[in-house]
Amino acid sequence: MDVNRIIPKNIQELKAYVPGKTIEEVVREYNPKRISKLASNENRFGCSPKAIEKAQESFKVINNYPDATSYDLKQKLAERHQTDPDRIILGAGSESLIAMITRAFFAEGETALTASATFVGFLVSCRIKGISLKQVPVSDNYGFDLDLLADNLTDEVKVVYLANPNNPTGTYFTKSELDNFLSKVPSDVLVVLDEAYYEFADGYAPDYPDGLTYDHDNIIVLRTFSKAYGLAGFRIGYGFAHPDVITAMSKTKLVFEPSAPAQYAAMGAMEDQEFLGKSCDLVHTGRTRLYEILDRHRIPYAESYANAVMAIFDDEQTAQTFTENMLRHGVILRRLPGFGLPNCVRITVGLDDEIDHFAETLEKINR
Repeated sequence: MDVNRIIPKNIQELKAYVPGKTIEEVVREYNPKRISKLASNENRFGCSPKAIEKAQESFKVINNYPDATSYDLKQKLAERHQTDPDRIILGAGSESLIAMITRAFFAEGETALTASATFVGFLVSCRIKGISLKQVPVSDNYGFDLDLLADNLTDEVKVVYLANPNNPTGTYFTKSELDNFLSKVPSDVLVVLDEAYYEFADGYAPDYPDGLTYDHDNIIVLRTFSKAYGLAGFRIGYGFAHPDVITAMSKTKLVFEPSAPAQYAAMGAMEDQEFLGKSCDLVHTGRTRLYEILDRHRIPYAESYANAVMAIFDDEQTAQTFTENMLRHGVILRRLPGFGLPNCVRITVGLDDEIDHFAETLEKINR
């Protein structure tokens, strides 16, 4: 059988998402004495013990399907964010919510608008669906250029995707910039505000806009338990939107996502705001250390308000050589060609000993 005859052209041409290397892969390939995984924007400080404790409760009923409506978790989220449960949707991470959006609101060939360097999960989801993807260059500081995006709001555009802070650059746009942009967006164009790194920016970034403060029927706000809450392995994200938008997304949702352990873990994590605050403070401190290390080696970077720092090199080959040399010493970093930034490398804010390992290795390879 010629399998290509049954695979649509857009899937044949699709470049699949390539995740960062796992510790196990690095052990198999290089077997370094020490490994620091600073590639995937995970929370290197772990998660709250309350999340683990709560997740273990789900094992008592693990033979049952999870609550398809995520009722208890929705109630907690609604109470925390002072909104109605019918404005909330849960999924197996932000990527799942993005996939729901592309399935619910696009017919094949319709157009989405975003930046040239942003979360690759949105780009992949669009291409799977056969969506026409219109991307505009990022600004000089590697952020979303909202003025340029507004200039490209043609009649064909159905959805605009904005990540704030942006992944992989860590940059953000301000409330005043977002207000100005939204004033130019037609009411029948959906604006997706992906705030996966919200907790790292809120209270730290000047004039940072909280997407939930906007009373616009055409805004979808996405957040996650993967980053600041440290639940990446559970795969659970959540979104806020007008009830009619939520209803449409729900029709395309895999019925029993997220899993029962994920729902329970999220409820436990929400009960530990002390852990959340400490986690964000540690990221802020660690990010400053990374700046100092990169400054010492005269490596440019983008100012970040996420849990990673993007280093900027002269060209793709230099970025590739740097990443490979660090990897041979057990420091796992993330090159960014898939994100549209082939000359850049993303460095997750790690534990103190992981940042020490990064600094020591950088000294070795720069001798």
